[in-house]
Amino acid sequence: MDRIKGDQRILGRSDFVMEILEQAKERFERSYELQQQHIDLSFIAKKAASIFKNEPKEIFIKSRIQPRADARALYCFWAVRELDRSLSDIAKALNTTTSGVAYAVQKGEVLVKKKGLQLVD
Repeated sequence: MDRIKGDQRILGRSDFVMEILEQAKERFERSYELQQQHIDLSFIAKKAASIFKNEPKEIFIKSRIQPRADARALYCFWAVRELDRSLSDIAKALNTTTSGVAYAVQKGEVLVKKKGLQLVD
């Protein structure tokens, strides 16, 4: 008999638990792969800034100027979703709140889909 991961009373059906575990594994593997390619927060800042014709240091300055805000959103998205960094770590680096970073991640996701952007070619 196969062992079932999870407790149905708490987490629901085991296929749901397995799906969540698989997603976590994929995120971890993607993050590890990028780290092996020496892709870090500095690389992401340079890449996001260059796409919107900014300097990397401008990402760390609060601004509502559209190209800067877009570069910052893209930085947040890639840092959180690709490098699997926590919202609080990115919030500290940007001197903002975790909810601000969460909003920027959503905005960054829209930019990635709309413009077809990729962190690594």
